[in-house]
Amino acid sequence: MRTPLTELDGAKFDVAVIGAGVNGASAAQHLAAAGFTTLLVEQNDFASGSSSRSSRLLHCGLRYLAPGTSMWEFAFHPRRLMTALTMARQAMVARSQMVRETPERVRAMTFSYPIYKEMPYAPWQIDLAFKILKRLGPKDVPLDYRRLSRAEARQKPLLKWLRDIDALKGIARFREYRFDWPERIALDAVLDAARLGAVVRNHTALAGLEQEASGNWRLTRADGPDGSEATVMAHAVVNTAGIWIDRVNRMADAKVGRRITGTKGIHCMFRLPPECADQGIASMNRDDEPFYCVPWRGLHYVGPTEMLYDGDIDDIRPEEEEIEWLLGEANHLLPGAEFKRENMLFAWAGVRPLTYDPAQPKGARSRELHDLSGDGLDNMFALTAGPIMTHRSAGDILTKRVAQRVRPSGTPGALSFAAGKFPDNTNSPAIDDEWPESTFADLRHAAAHEMPVDLIDLLFRRSGNGWTASMAAPMAEDAAREVAAEMGWDEARIEAETKAYRAHVARNHLWHGAAD
Repeated sequence: MRTPLTELDGAKFDVAVIGAGVNGASAAQHLAAAGFTTLLVEQNDFASGSSSRSSRLLHCGLRYLAPGTSMWEFAFHPRRLMTALTMARQAMVARSQMVRETPERVRAMTFSYPIYKEMPYAPWQIDLAFKILKRLGPKDVPLDYRRLSRAEARQKPLLKWLRDIDALKGIARFREYRFDWPERIALDAVLDAARLGAVVRNHTALAGLEQEASGNWRLTRADGPDGSEATVMAHAVVNTAGIWIDRVNRMADAKVGRRITGTKGIHCMFRLPPECADQGIASMNRDDEPFYCVPWRGLHYVGPTEMLYDGDIDDIRPEEEEIEWLLGEANHLLPGAEFKRENMLFAWAGVRPLTYDPAQPKGARSRELHDLSGDGLDNMFALTAGPIMTHRSAGDILTKRVAQRVRPSGTPGALSFAAGKFPDNTNSPAIDDEWPESTFADLRHAAAHEMPVDLIDLLFRRSGNGWTASMAAPMAEDAAREVAAEMGWDEARIEAETKAYRAHVARNHLWHGAAD
């Protein structure tokens, strides 16, 4: 159950974490385990921002070893090489940890990287990159790397649709993973933080942030649903608000320096023939940026885009011109697949909170922990550019940095990285036949125990049914009725939640069947 905001008024914490995407959730989990009394708040739902709108890849770090036009760029920029190696190692370690410790949250797939004559990387350079990755990472989750010939490519599902097969120098083929449900990974961490004693609240906006003369932080929180407010105190503040990081920082001090560059990425979902299941492609678009075709629960999505974003960060959704560009790139890569707008099931858009760097117009992908004391904000920290796959190390690093400034006043506990599971109930029907793993009994349990506020929370972040081909829109009313007792919804509220859910998938995901 959500702690009523009024009960928090006047409460004191060691640390307040602002933003409950996957990194904020991990930070709260690690802080609570270390004995810090911790408050975690999120203005929307847990993991409803960038964490839920990524490419969802638990990747090996190959992209970090691609510096741009040529691998020889590393010879002229040794610092860039060291950063790339560090990030690649972080990726390989995170890949191993997730697959080993939380296998329920990832899915293996076969990825293929086509190597064309005009591309900046020769086959031997790709071979070298995989040798480096193998040396950097643990040995328990192998890459299974090999190279295919053009003749072999012509016989493989998905690969036979590649452009200009005769121009291929070869195909790098390897094992990769995707997050089956990234929002649930964040929610697992949130619930474990709560188990360890953290106070966690979603749909709770930050209305005020001020450092007192004593050095303590005063935070005023506003509750979205009922408009109530509460003021709490904290010795330290951790800003993991993603694309809202600069906004939060400037609430504390309008003169604080910029930390975020936002790049917008969209993805589009399609249904390809069954023989393409678990087969994906990693490549580069015509701007030499990463581009993927990724298998997903019997479907495939293509993307992302990589565009600087200076629009409204509270209203991020795919635009038709972006979809047109993306489909152009998808058809350039896989003309045989014939990706068409009318065949698109749905789309999604997110903005990456990359690290601001004047030398890199689209931001730096290296994760940075910012100690804001240099801006006059003592005991305040911000994390930028932390991808989903390294969220556990992000939580650990943040906790160690806080521990240098603040002594924990609570009781330490043991972290758990186990995937949260619903109670067994084999008699409950599935919400959607396309994803039989999620049942109405699961939905009722989530409504009672996992702090959802609305139907969007339930179907996207608690059950994952929002990411099926139908986006659960046809089942929205049934789902609302199933949880009505737990949520305290009457007939009018059931109707309103159903309407709001269908409007959400129509506007924010362009699902063509969403309207009544």
